[in-house]
Amino acid sequence: MESVVIHHSDEANEGDQHDMDATYNVVEIFHSVQGEGYRSGIPHVFIRFGNCNLRCEWCDTNFDEYEEMRVSDILDVVLEYPCRNIIFTGGEPMMNDLWPIARVLKQHGYHLSVESNGTIAIPEGLLDWICISPKDQMYPQVSVRQRTGNELKCVYVGQSLSMYDGLKDGFDHLFLQPCYDEHDTVEQNGRTFALTEDVVKRNPEWRLSLQTHKWMGIL
Repeated sequence: MESVVIHHSDEANEGDQHDMDATYNVVEIFHSVQGEGYRSGIPHVFIRFGNCNLRCEWCDTNFDEYEEMRVSDILDVVLEYPCRNIIFTGGEPMMNDLWPIARVLKQHGYHLSVESNGTIAIPEGLLDWICISPKDQMYPQVSVRQRTGNELKCVYVGQSLSMYDGLKDGFDHLFLQPCYDEHDTVEQNGRTFALTEDVVKRNPEWRLSLQTHKWMGIL
């Protein structure tokens, strides 16, 4: 019987095609400027995934409505924008196996970031920038499993910052962000902002993060 020799290049091509055929539930893909946290002001392409394992009352995303997209189709959309920064967001992006899409995007020279609630551990080497926004102030029974990253960004709803004492040392940058509720009045949101500012002034290791994109009226 004649033996079949599979060259490494053939294996690589098969792997590339497998990645391109992988599918994800996508709410939207859009090009905007990061409005919060450490990378605020930097243009990014946002890939928003469907589904989430939490239901925060202030969430402004309808993550239950999405379409299934192949990586090849996602790449076609992303390549339309003059930007090499990607943010995986949601919903909760880490509910997905992100390796296929990450491999494809890295081959095209993209810098990959994620915004996650931290309830699912992130594989080493998958991403270039990790932002964890824990929601244990609302879900005390939920464990934060991703305990290291580039930035820890906590939404302030009146909780004591001492709850992050066992977590904050694993991150390079600490941010406290006022809870902006689009259903509240300007006055109520203003009071929340003032309270958050006061907490940051009394805890100088933390920095204030504002959702500037909402004030600018952009995505």
